[in-house]
Amino acid sequence: MKLSVIDFAIILAYLSSTIIIGLVMKKYAKQGKGSYLLGGNKLPWYMLGLSNASGMFDISGTMMLVTWAFAYGLKSIWIPWLWPVFNQVFLMVYLSMWLRRSNATTGAEWIATRFGKGSGSIMSHNIVVVYALISCLGFLAYGFIGLGKFMMIFIPWEYVSAIVPFEVSAEYIPHVYGIIFTLFAMFYAIIGGMRSIVWADVLQYIIMTVSAIAIGIIAMISLNKMGALNVPEGWMTPAFGWNLNLDWSNIIPEVNDHIRSDGYSLFGIFMMMVLFKGILVSAAGPAPNYDMQKILSTKNPREASLMSGFVSVVLMPIRYFMVVGFAVLGLLYYEELNLVVGDKIDFEQILPSAINSFVPVGLMGLLLAGLLAAFMSTFAGTLNAAQAYVVNDIYIKYIKPEATNKNVTQISYLVGIVVVIVSIGFGLVAENVNSILQWIVSALFGSYVASNVVKWYWWRFNGHGYFWGMVSGLAAAMFIPILFPGVLQLYLFPVFLIISIAGCIFGTYMYPATDDETLMNFYKNVRPWGFWKPIHDKVVALDPDFKRNKDFKRDMFNIMVGVVAQTVLVILPFYVIVGQYTAMTITLVILTVCIILLKKYWYDHLKKIA
Repeated sequence: MKLSVIDFAIILAYLSSTIIIGLVMKKYAKQGKGSYLLGGNKLPWYMLGLSNASGMFDISGTMMLVTWAFAYGLKSIWIPWLWPVFNQVFLMVYLSMWLRRSNATTGAEWIATRFGKGSGSIMSHNIVVVYALISCLGFLAYGFIGLGKFMMIFIPWEYVSAIVPFEVSAEYIPHVYGIIFTLFAMFYAIIGGMRSIVWADVLQYIIMTVSAIAIGIIAMISLNKMGALNVPEGWMTPAFGWNLNLDWSNIIPEVNDHIRSDGYSLFGIFMMMVLFKGILVSAAGPAPNYDMQKILSTKNPREASLMSGFVSVVLMPIRYFMVVGFAVLGLLYYEELNLVVGDKIDFEQILPSAINSFVPVGLMGLLLAGLLAAFMSTFAGTLNAAQAYVVNDIYIKYIKPEATNKNVTQISYLVGIVVVIVSIGFGLVAENVNSILQWIVSALFGSYVASNVVKWYWWRFNGHGYFWGMVSGLAAAMFIPILFPGVLQLYLFPVFLIISIAGCIFGTYMYPATDDETLMNFYKNVRPWGFWKPIHDKVVALDPDFKRNKDFKRDMFNIMVGVVAQTVLVILPFYVIVGQYTAMTITLVILTVCIILLKKYWYDHLKKIA
């Protein structure tokens, strides 16, 4: 165990500060469901943006990013499009604004603004709650495993086994650590609501920024001493063809096995599927998790858009400065890393092993505090979202509509505890971090796409269509992978999509359209573009001064520019740390052009319409 007294003191100081934040914010959380779940819509957009970025700066995701950067080099920047990372650009340009105009508390509550109060709306509401809880539990389990794998390298099991009255096989040691720290984090996550989550996230972001810069500098100094990286041809370029063409045979042969297990060797086909799925997932808007809750917590639609745009700016360069730093250290000192878990090499151990090997006393404590905080941030935000759906969309809606603030607080605490217990159960049956991530982003999000794309852009789509689209997609996501074991779930996405679209069409045309009043109110309030002409004509008949949204072409242009800018923010840390200064200069020029274009065509226009 390499942690010093100083490192432990720093970690304890951080954990103590989060508890203090939770206790201070507890009184605000008790003021009602709006205060507990949305911070009373009084938090500034830049704090929510920092909080959202902190929630995405999680341990499990960072471990995977380091592994990908180690194995794939600059080509690794494309793999997170699986999630997809560029959905933040769609949110920034128009979808956050549309969502915030609903004034809803959760995505399920939003359903009533789109589909009214009939049976279709009730069915849609219920299926969104089910989906939200499944996805939240999946994300909690994903973070739970990552945390356990991360901590086991700093606190070796032989130290713990001496004081626990049971034996644990090697494969379940990460789960035990995950349970321990999850139970600790649960207190802070439940007690203070959205305000405490945001304030703790801001503190965490400051810690992670300092740590990321330090790790990047350590990597640059080490690289200068060692001379050059021993990597295969193609590692230093983001360009790719049909095949990945990275051959580690004469360097680290085990990396070839890892790449084959990922299923990304046919990189051209992989990227076509990633882009196809990513655009559809992004156009559907945020999934019902902590990202959506942060958007709904903003003061107004304009600040919702600013918050989503700010996430990429504060997250990408800082996170990747750390990711690339650790990947470079892993490559330089690979022989010194302890990557064996059980009886095989686990490349997800690069991050914790590199910290244990190369980070000095004091900085290690700061970094561990930040990464523990990252887990707590993701955990807290996701748990808050799960609580919001159970409390607002089940308890208040169906069980106790007249619930007092005290009732809401008590049920929120109870729901939080139950959700944590169930998510631990999910984590115990999962193979690894990547298995959960693949299921969430490829299978579960695949089932979500069709219904949630169509809901924004087509007036005739009704609540029954939404319900049957979601149900058919979820059923496909649950059972089809069983029929195709070993197939990368990304490649099953078209199957999920086709089945979900069939459900959408069946439900839409088997039942009447949503009533005109609901559709007209939604159209006037949200002001979407798309296939809304029949409703637009009815609105104009009553309000001749109403102007339709003509921003489709502008929004598409801003999305293309925004995706380029976001990608450049990811590439820059690579070039800085590996010393590719000519490429870095060209990248900075591209970023400058993107900023000028977004200032003129997005930011200035945002001030006029919001």
